[in-house]
Amino acid sequence: MQNLPIKLYRAAQVRELDRIAIQERGIPGFELMSRAGHEVFQRLNKQWPDARSVAVFCGSGNNAGDGYIIAGLALAAGLNVCVHAVSYPEKLNGDALTAYRKYSAANGTVMPFQAGQVIDADMLVDALLGTGLDRPVTGLYAEAIQTINAHSSPVIAVDIPSGLNADTGNVMGYAVKAVCTVTFIGLKQGLFTGQAAEYCGEIGYAQLGVPDDVFDALQATATRVVKTPLPPRNRCAHKGNCGHVLIVGGELCYSGAARMAGEAALRVGSGLVSIATRAEHAGLMNLNRPELMCHGVETAVQLAALLEKADVIVVGPGLGQSDWAKALFDAAISSGKPMVIDADGLNLLAASPTTKPDWILTPHPGEAARLLNCSTADIQQDRFAAALSLQAGYGGVAILKGAGTLIAAEHQLAVSNTGNPGMASGGMGDVLSGVIAGLLAQGLSLPDAAQQGVYNHGLAADLAAEKDGERGLLASDLMPYLRHLVNWIRHS
Repeated sequence: MQNLPIKLYRAAQVRELDRIAIQERGIPGFELMSRAGHEVFQRLNKQWPDARSVAVFCGSGNNAGDGYIIAGLALAAGLNVCVHAVSYPEKLNGDALTAYRKYSAANGTVMPFQAGQVIDADMLVDALLGTGLDRPVTGLYAEAIQTINAHSSPVIAVDIPSGLNADTGNVMGYAVKAVCTVTFIGLKQGLFTGQAAEYCGEIGYAQLGVPDDVFDALQATATRVVKTPLPPRNRCAHKGNCGHVLIVGGELCYSGAARMAGEAALRVGSGLVSIATRAEHAGLMNLNRPELMCHGVETAVQLAALLEKADVIVVGPGLGQSDWAKALFDAAISSGKPMVIDADGLNLLAASPTTKPDWILTPHPGEAARLLNCSTADIQQDRFAAALSLQAGYGGVAILKGAGTLIAAEHQLAVSNTGNPGMASGGMGDVLSGVIAGLLAQGLSLPDAAQQGVYNHGLAADLAAEKDGERGLLASDLMPYLRHLVNWIRHS
């Protein structure tokens, strides 16, 4: 991914930015369209220099106009070009019609798209549907998308893969699977979460010469998380200066979750980590990680002394939902300490909802559905709205995990795009809770600990996958990379 802007917008906001650029700043709409087409063609030419033929799929709006500009540039460069028009081009309006006529005047080939036709091209350009899509794709457009996806040649999408919702990242019935998406003016928030990761490919961006101060007219709906280096440690620092994390969890047969959360907190720099767990586990949990201080705790009374010593508490890894778990959970959330709630801690919270300003919740979509008393499908339908609802209902910071993890704080919404499908294995969430707690214990604010925790957790998984592959990636494989990342100031 190139060095993209941080700010993200909804589709309607980007249309407003476009309007300001044209009507208030005097940039002709056709000039913006021409710049957009030029950016896509330049990307196509650079990434696939050996392509000799291009098939451009055009619809009925300005996205189609971009497509005709691209087709004209490819034709002028000596490529074999054919536009497959899903909508009759003479019905285009404004700048898009101008773009079509300019391509036609250059003797460009346009064929009405028909289902089942054979497409012979080294490259495919998706200029079917833009960001205004608000209903499921059907009919000839659906057929065109299926034709594109069935083709063996790489696909570059113009502004957004056709069929992908620009606000939610959901597929509206059918969507183009692109190798690369070049988007314009403002980054659409839907490109970075939901199902977008499966459809966008590499995301490129072009501001199209729109002045920077145009963007000051609108407040972004979200931001992308970028890596922020931790401050250097005082040369006289000792373990008491670096925070004490207490992990509460590890029901019988589930000791591994608390163990991994504890090591993760240590690996990102927490000075001390204690684990409150079942007595049966206490003498065994730290055999291969003696730095962990493990305590057998069977009652809330026994937990009280550990809560008093801790700076940050993690509740949930391997906790279960037994009477023992409920007693420890109730004692922990009554402690008044900053907290990270994960796993069964979230399930216990869903059963007895309450609000706190100083905790971080880390649900996956299933847990989020229980917290909001809805279905997982409802959560995934609009992940941005779900994350904001979690934060509004429970306070503090709410993290909605998944491809394009969302981090919602009061008046702040962020998305992190590190991570990979290899993380679909047990224990990853436990490691994340430990990472966040370790950063929180070292003095980061709740939003910063959540954002940087999610980002570094995903990046550690990316580095591990880069070395040995995604399949078979274990949560514990992240540990050495976590230590590397919290000391790595040059990465962005």
